[in-house]
Amino acid sequence: MTTTHRPRWERPALAALLLATAVLLLWNLSASGYANSFYSAAAQAGGESWKAFFFGSSDAGNSITVDKPPAALWPMALSVRLFGLGAWQILAPQALMGVATTAVLYASVRRQFGPGAALLSGTVFALTPVAALMFRFNNPDALLALLLTTAVYCVLRAMEGARTKWLVWAGVALGFAFLAKTLQAFLVLPPLALLYAVCAPTRLRRRLGQLALAGAAMVVAGGWWVAVVELWPASSRPYIGGSQTNSFLELTFGYNGLGRLNGDEVGSVGGRGSGGTGPVLSVEVPYGAQAPTGPGFRGGGGGGGWGETGIGRLFSDGVGGQISWLLPAALVLLVAGLVVTWRARRASDSLESMGRAAFLAWGGCLLVTCVVFSWMQGIFHEYYTVALAPYVAALVGMGVAVLWEERHGFAAAAALAGVTALTAWWSYVLLSRSPDYLPGLRWAVLAGGLVAAGGLAAAGRVGRPVALGAAGLALGAALAGPSAYSLTTVDTAHTGSIVTAGPSVAGGFGGGRGPRMFRAGEGGQPPGGFAGGRGGVRGAMPMGPGGGRMVPGGPGAGTGTGPQTGGATGPQTGGATGPQTGGATGTGTDLGRGMGTGGGMGGLLDGARVSDKVKEMLREDSGRYTWAAAAVGAQNAASYQLASERPVMPIGGFNGSDPSPTLTRFQEYVKAGKIHYYVGGGQGMRGGGPGGSGSSAIAEWVEANHTPVEVDGTTLYDLTAPTG
Repeated sequence: MTTTHRPRWERPALAALLLATAVLLLWNLSASGYANSFYSAAAQAGGESWKAFFFGSSDAGNSITVDKPPAALWPMALSVRLFGLGAWQILAPQALMGVATTAVLYASVRRQFGPGAALLSGTVFALTPVAALMFRFNNPDALLALLLTTAVYCVLRAMEGARTKWLVWAGVALGFAFLAKTLQAFLVLPPLALLYAVCAPTRLRRRLGQLALAGAAMVVAGGWWVAVVELWPASSRPYIGGSQTNSFLELTFGYNGLGRLNGDEVGSVGGRGSGGTGPVLSVEVPYGAQAPTGPGFRGGGGGGGWGETGIGRLFSDGVGGQISWLLPAALVLLVAGLVVTWRARRASDSLESMGRAAFLAWGGCLLVTCVVFSWMQGIFHEYYTVALAPYVAALVGMGVAVLWEERHGFAAAAALAGVTALTAWWSYVLLSRSPDYLPGLRWAVLAGGLVAAGGLAAAGRVGRPVALGAAGLALGAALAGPSAYSLTTVDTAHTGSIVTAGPSVAGGFGGGRGPRMFRAGEGGQPPGGFAGGRGGVRGAMPMGPGGGRMVPGGPGAGTGTGPQTGGATGPQTGGATGPQTGGATGTGTDLGRGMGTGGGMGGLLDGARVSDKVKEMLREDSGRYTWAAAAVGAQNAASYQLASERPVMPIGGFNGSDPSPTLTRFQEYVKAGKIHYYVGGGQGMRGGGPGGSGSSAIAEWVEANHTPVEVDGTTLYDLTAPTG
């Protein structure tokens, strides 16, 4: 049933794998600072307030939550509470999750395919560029990937003799995965449930009863927090960020659920539900990528507002280098593994039967997730593909092990050779997308892979040393590209809301920079003002809810070597010019006169640069106020909160479009002396609430009733001193 023999080299090899993974993920970790300030601020708040910890509030004053459940915040918040606020305290838990995922993946693959296959799977996973990125970054995807890998492991353990306990633990893992990133956790539910219902070695009635118990465990593990939030009086808890009705259920099934599939994401950036047919505002977009489309957008082709959809998305310029190095090989090896193991009977827990179950489990999760990622019309980012990394790694390790055992047969040897040649060619294609990045590597990979393929084709007719040499060369050729990308990733700082692994890619992104404008070209003209010196085009952005507008001005913050909005002049609506990371001219808007310190997209995707003088002003007498300041947009507010370590209210949540607080509620807070400063700048999607009662109305009221003060390029309004 399982591989129980442990060779003497196994434990040292496993220890070396886990140690190397830890070094890779912890190396240069503090270079990214607070990484995604949106989640770092929530972790800081949770480290100060248990109420903020429980709800996942953006600030210790508990005005609004992040737009996800709080489970991914809890390890970071506990680390901050125990060790203080800092980059390591925020990011080290993520790195440890990467080590844990490697260990769980190893344990799962080893049970049916031995330590060699498990070591290969663990190595492939650790060297996947998007994994090297996201297990060093503080988005919820790290915890999600760990819990989904654990769920697959538990289901496969349950398949060994139809063990109820392990199936229930799988349900618990999926329930907590829901509390990390809502419905994305359930993408693996159909293939895993179907696998157990059809293939578990027990009678059907018992299988269905076990699945019901596992489902109940999943509902309890993920539903207890939801029940508490929905039953808690709304007046005494923070507003549910990302929702338009202060409802977590709306957030789950709308913005974070069906909206991701069909693009109808009310309140999101670029969602079809966010702009209707209202006015649009042009923004600069890089050349070679797809323009946003749908109501509220100008120009561009089909495929929704987040790039072309379809089977090619995961192999595209922007996404391919993140995850697809071994994705073609994994798909081929899935088919080969099923062919080899298909002879096993269902009602058996033999090694061959369990091997087939493992291929079905990992392969089913891979296929379902790939299909959803490829055709989803809503928000899609390259880093989402980290969820695929364990599935790809498992299939590569298992498939290679199965074919290696069968290598004396012509079909298995030909399959090994074909997979090696395919991987070498695809690595060459991916490396060619960055022609100035290690230019000799792609040729070495191609040549080495083809030579190795020739040796593996004859693996059954040559001696074992020759076959092992060919296998080693094939392994080196297959992993050279992703290894180089991963090393580049760990050596580069990554900040903001949207990050990618590896170097800059023609037609895509990379290099660790933070926020970017929407990827698009309109009219097929080469854009200007971007990396490579090509000339510029404009995409379009919709009006925000309640008549608010998206503000693309402000400095193009972000770090790394990727394409920047350098050299371009953004639309001027406030007449302010601010310093640019990429050399572009930024703007303020409305209250943003002189606002030269905001982040990319006007502070929507990255935060502001806070001077020491502003920080000291926020700290002064902060104990007298619930919030030291208020600012539009959670990324913008997070920058001031992390710099001052005092609560800062994020008006309108992440996008600035949530109706929290309303103008009336904000005026009540000001009258009660709960907010000291308002930070001008108009970051994010201005709007929120019906009738202009959200962030736009608040900004206009503050401007009309309080005097602005410029402090190191930042506009502050003292809300305790109204004019007249």
